[in-house]
Amino acid sequence: MWPDNVDEILGGDQVVALAYTTPANGVVLTPLTNFGLRDREAGILRAVNSSVAAWRKLDRIRQSPRIALAYHTRTHGFSDRPGYVLVQGTASLSAPDPHYPKTIQETWERYGGPVDVGPLWNWWLRAYNMRVEIQIAVERVIAWPDRGCLGAPEIYGSPVRGEPPEQRAPAKGTWPRIDHRRAAKRAARLPNVLLGWVGADGFPLVVPVDVKGTRNEGMVLETGPGLVPRGGRRAGLLAHSFARYTAGQHQRRHSGWLEAEPGERQALYAPHTKHGYHMPSSMFVYRLTAGGGTRLWLRGAREAGIAPAVRSRSWTPSSNSAC
Repeated sequence: MWPDNVDEILGGDQVVALAYTTPANGVVLTPLTNFGLRDREAGILRAVNSSVAAWRKLDRIRQSPRIALAYHTRTHGFSDRPGYVLVQGTASLSAPDPHYPKTIQETWERYGGPVDVGPLWNWWLRAYNMRVEIQIAVERVIAWPDRGCLGAPEIYGSPVRGEPPEQRAPAKGTWPRIDHRRAAKRAARLPNVLLGWVGADGFPLVVPVDVKGTRNEGMVLETGPGLVPRGGRRAGLLAHSFARYTAGQHQRRHSGWLEAEPGERQALYAPHTKHGYHMPSSMFVYRLTAGGGTRLWLRGAREAGIAPAVRSRSWTPSSNSAC
């Protein structure tokens, strides 16, 4: 479905940005480890997975399965090929596997580090290792020749449907609801900044942006000409960095309101929410945090029907637990 140069990027990046939609027709962006699993002939990606403890994300994908993956950085990857690739498709969720990393052990260790890390760590990471695979039936692949999306893209799959219509402004208004100047400074310090919104056919669109300062109305973002649709709409913003095997992470994520004029490279983004953390580059800290966080959130995953009530390989999801 896609050519060799694109396939090299799909199989080579260490990290991708997952984009999924919100009930209000906005977009959430979050970075995930890319495991490179794919079937080019069938047009299927199995590149990303998630601990069941991240149940809110999985539940949202279950309800609204049109998602996208942005291949936007070669950092710590296995290819230095230039280009930016956006894959859009319809997701389905596998049943949770309590030992998922072992089912793809060779691939996992290439992209995510060692699987068997000793009895104590294996026990601590039980909830982290109980994972759901996100399988994507690819609708289209959009490939730009450079990572700034400045050239004309090649499109493989169904054609893009043009600009989405403007959205109705939120009832609480469109102005920033957090300290957007501080948010802009934090985002500008990170090497990867992405902006996402819902396209005309319901699939998320994600492009790289540069933070160019602030105005009273919001953050000033700059991207390639003609990439951001005119008018106002809900949008997500992600700024992040990561270390090898994603052991060190720095994330700044926002939801908010985007305003753009026709033909302009700059747009205004008013952040309404903020989420973020900074984790040092240490496998010890990563495992300690990942194990503790997933154990804490596992109860919510079970109540939502994302995780089985009792750990079992034979657990079968309900009719609503997969897209």
